[in-house]
Amino acid sequence: MATEALARLAEERVDHRFKGLPPDAAGLTVGELAAQRRNLFTGGFATPVLALSAERLEHNVRLMETYADRHGLAFAPHGKTSMAPQLFQRQIEHGAWGITLAVPHQVWVAREFGVQRVFLANELVDAASLRRISAELTADPSFRFVCYVDSVRGVELMDTALRGAARPVDVVVELAAGEGARTGVRTEAECVAVAEAVAGTRTLRLVGVAGYEGEVPQATPERVAAWLQRLITLAADLDKAGLFAQTDEIVVSAGGSAWFDAVADAFAGMPELSAPVLKLLRSGAYVSHDDGHYRRLTPFNRVPEEGALEPAFRLWAQVVSRPTPEQAFVNAGKRDAAHDLDLPVAQVVRRDGVERPAAGIEVTALSDQHAWLRTVPEADLEVGDWVGMGLSHPCTSFDKWQLIPLAEADGTVVDYIRTFF
Repeated sequence: MATEALARLAEERVDHRFKGLPPDAAGLTVGELAAQRRNLFTGGFATPVLALSAERLEHNVRLMETYADRHGLAFAPHGKTSMAPQLFQRQIEHGAWGITLAVPHQVWVAREFGVQRVFLANELVDAASLRRISAELTADPSFRFVCYVDSVRGVELMDTALRGAARPVDVVVELAAGEGARTGVRTEAECVAVAEAVAGTRTLRLVGVAGYEGEVPQATPERVAAWLQRLITLAADLDKAGLFAQTDEIVVSAGGSAWFDAVADAFAGMPELSAPVLKLLRSGAYVSHDDGHYRRLTPFNRVPEEGALEPAFRLWAQVVSRPTPEQAFVNAGKRDAAHDLDLPVAQVVRRDGVERPAAGIEVTALSDQHAWLRTVPEADLEVGDWVGMGLSHPCTSFDKWQLIPLAEADGTVVDYIRTFF
């Protein structure tokens, strides 16, 4: 199914839904357009256009595959970052155990494209969605689905919705990262109560524990390490109490994109439990990385000997107004660029096929369809120039674009990445 569904993406017609693509490509299939191997800069692409670097994407996927293997970790990258089945497939081909997701719609997308292992990093209490999950599990014996539970009430709702299910739904108790953090059970005693509630059902099967260390309040390496030790101890205590008796593999999962080095260190000290432990890392932003938030936070800054991720996104826009020597405007704004964490960063300027650094040019604000540029008087910038900008926060970069050109370093577009938000 995965191969057939992915192949159908290439049969989709290029039309008004997809911004930035060459106007004369309308009516072609995506596969036909990709086969033309047009150049991003000379092939008729319209600005604004977001491009994903083919080389950097491949580097990032391979780096995290190597990192997880080196540290004995299974890897279920968070798919909500890209919601791009082509990237899911590439991640799985590079060793991912499965894909982490957040809400039911994302699960349906993953299943449509043949993803066989899904870790839902949320408590799922919607009855209709639970029944569909149950139907998927019944129809496909090879489908593995795991989700959070974080309350006795949630267990009760899940149990009611799943009455009569042929297969139990696998769940992990979510340990909160601390008081005032996001979701999750606040105390170990409450975790035991939730686990015992699961054990009292026939519709659910307790298979492990999980959480998100990125929510540790005022996170420091010491505080993150302390919380990870709580998670490991919780797994051991629930195991000692016989609450994992129904599973032949115990899942212990954590790991966002800011502290996966701490997760690797902590999980290396995992005690022996009654069944093999699946040490499951869930970092997702690595796939494209970025030029802002994650460039600052990546654990590879702390462990440079393990490698470095490379920012793979560049948003290209065109100068459409140069009213003064200190000001210019390009035709990309909030509709096109991630801006929830940082503004885009002007990196390069292209004119007449020549690319140079964007010296003296700064993005200071975004309107819906314009970026405001402040320029030093001597900055060489003219109407018609293309400005390439780096972005901060992969998640909100992907979700503004339905079809993203995958371009090699010389601008040759070799594929188009389809997203589903």
